[in-house]
Amino acid sequence: MTNSCNGGCEKSANEEVSSPSLPRGMGGFASVLTVPQMDCPSEERMIRLAVEAIDPAVALEFDTPNRKLTVFYGGNFAPIQAAIENLGLGATVDDTRPIDGEDFSAAVTSAQATNSKEAGVLKWLLAINALMFGVEISIGWVAQSTGLIADSLDMFADAAVYGLALYAVGHSAQMKLRAAHFAGWLQMLLALGALSEVIRRFLFGSEPESMLMMSFGCVALAANTLCLVLIAKQKDSGAHMKASWIFSANDVIANLGVIGAGLLVALTGSRYPDLVIGFLIGLIVLNGARRILQLKS
Repeated sequence: MTNSCNGGCEKSANEEVSSPSLPRGMGGFASVLTVPQMDCPSEERMIRLAVEAIDPAVALEFDTPNRKLTVFYGGNFAPIQAAIENLGLGATVDDTRPIDGEDFSAAVTSAQATNSKEAGVLKWLLAINALMFGVEISIGWVAQSTGLIADSLDMFADAAVYGLALYAVGHSAQMKLRAAHFAGWLQMLLALGALSEVIRRFLFGSEPESMLMMSFGCVALAANTLCLVLIAKQKDSGAHMKASWIFSANDVIANLGVIGAGLLVALTGSRYPDLVIGFLIGLIVLNGARRILQLKS
C-alpha cells in the first residue's frame, strides 16, 4: 500500500518529526501515521499504553481497517514518535498540521468521548470471551480436539485485550506495561502448549469427537455473534470500535473453521482436519502474543 502526505513528501519511520510546544489552550498539532502492522485491537492497545505516560496528554484516533492513526498533541512530537516506533509496527508519518484553539479542543474531546463510550461494551466482551475460553478449552480436551483448544485461546486473546483496556484505567504506565507483558507471556505459553499438543497428537494419534467439535464450535459462533451485536451499537461512533467489530467478525471465520473441520472429521474419519485447524489458529494466537511482548516502556 502506498501512502502520500498532503505536503507532497513522505517521511520515513526514522525521520524525527517535531513541533514547538504551545501554551495550553492555544491549540496543538495533529500527525497522521500509517502503521502497516496495526491490524487488530491488540496493536491499538499497545499504542495507547506506549504514549499514555507522555506529558502533556496525547489523544489518539484510530482507523485500524486502513492502518491509520491520528495523534493530537500540544508539545514536541519526538517522544511520541519514538514510543510508537519502539513497538516495531512499521509506523511512518504521513502528515503533520497545526490545529488552532477550539478545533484542537474539539478534536481531543471527540477522541476521548469515543474511548468512554467503549467501556460498557468492553465489560460485556471481556465476560463473554473469558467464559467461552473456559468452556472451549475444557470441552476441547474432552473431545480430543486441537481445533477447539486453539479456538479457546483465540477467545483468551480477545479477553486479554478487553481486560487490559479496562485494567489500564487509573494505573501507572509501568503497571500497564507489566499487565500487558503478563498477558502476552501467558498467551504465548498457552499458544505453544496448543501447538505442542497438535504435534503430539500428530505423532501419537488422536480421535477427535466430531459432534462435540461441531456443537461447541456453534456455541462459540453464537458467542462471537453476540459480541458483534454488542459492538455494532458503537461501530459507527469511532474507528476503534469499528475495528473491533471487523476482527470479531474474523473470529467468526475461525469458529466456522472449527465447525467445518468437525464435519470433515465426521465424513472422512480422519483426525487431520482437526490438527490443521488447530495448528493454524495456534499460529495466529502465537503471533498476537509476540506483538504484545514487543511493547516497551
